[in-house]
Amino acid sequence: MQFAALIKEIGRGARGARDMEAVQAEALFGAMLDGRVPDMELGAILLSMRIKGESESELLGFVQAMQQRTAGVEVPEGPRCVLLPTFNGARKQANLMPLVALLLARAGVPVLIFGRHDFDSRQSPLELLAALGLPPAADVAQAAAQLRERRLACLPLAALNPGLDALMALRPRLGVRNSGHSVAKLLDAAPGRSVRVVAVTHPEYLDSMGQALGPLTADGGRALLMRASEGEAYAHLRRRAHLIGFADGRRRELHPADTADLDWPLSEACEAEANARLIEALLAGREPLPPRIAEQVEALSALARH
Repeated sequence: MQFAALIKEIGRGARGARDMEAVQAEALFGAMLDGRVPDMELGAILLSMRIKGESESELLGFVQAMQQRTAGVEVPEGPRCVLLPTFNGARKQANLMPLVALLLARAGVPVLIFGRHDFDSRQSPLELLAALGLPPAADVAQAAAQLRERRLACLPLAALNPGLDALMALRPRLGVRNSGHSVAKLLDAAPGRSVRVVAVTHPEYLDSMGQALGPLTADGGRALLMRASEGEAYAHLRRRAHLIGFADGRRRELHPADTADLDWPLSEACEAEANARLIEALLAGREPLPPRIAEQVEALSALARH
C-alpha cells in the first residue's frame, strides 16, 4: 500500500480531503491493526482522519477490518447478549454503566462489558468494576463461562482485539483520540447474538453512527444508539431521553413518552469504592432508580428478547 499517496488524498483538511471507498478503507485499517504501518505514516493517517472525519464508506470498511480480527465470545441460549463498551470513566459524576449491566443481568439478559482505560484525569471504570466484585475475565473462554453462570462478564479490549487496543493506546502519545475510538464502539463480539450499545458524546455522531448501524444490522443485528454520559454507555439522568433502536437494518425511535429534561440529582461519588456503594444502594432499593436508567434497561431488554 502506498501510504504517501493515500495521505495526500485524506490529508487535505476537512474540505479538501477525499473519502476512501470501503474496500480501500478496510485494507488500510487492517494494516493499521496488524502493525504494518510505519510510525510516522500511522501518525499522519490518524491525525488526517481526525481532522477529516470518517465517511460512511470508511467507517464500514474500518468495521469490516476490525471484525475480521475480533475474537468471538460464546453467548448462552436465550436473550441476546448486550455489549457495553467502556473507554472513558467518571470525571464529575458517578459512573452508572455497571448499574445498567447489573440490572439487565438480574433480569436474565446476559451482558458483556469490554474496554480499556488510559485517562489520568478520570476514575477508571475497570477499578469500579473490581470494587463491585467484577474483575475482568482472563480470556474469552472465561468470559463465556461467566456469562453462562451469572449473565455478566467483563473483558479487557486487548483480549478481544489486540491491534485495536494498541491503536487506542496511542491517544496519550498523540494527544487526541483517533478512528480506533469510533470503530471500537461498533465492535461485535457475538455476531447474530448481540445487542451493540453505541453511546456517543457529540450530537453529530448520532448521524454518522446511525448511518453505519443501518447496514451493520441488516443481517439480523441489533443495536441501541444513544447519547453517552461523560462518554460512558448509560443514559444521562437529566437530559431528555434519546434512544434509537436498530433491528434487521431498520431504525426505530425508542424514546419514552416523557422526552423533557428532568430535575434529577447527580451524584459526585466518582471514586471507585464510593461509586460502587452507590450502585449497590440503587440495586437494593435504598436509593431511587433514576427514570432514564430504567428506560435504557427496558429498551435494551426489549432489543435482546425480541
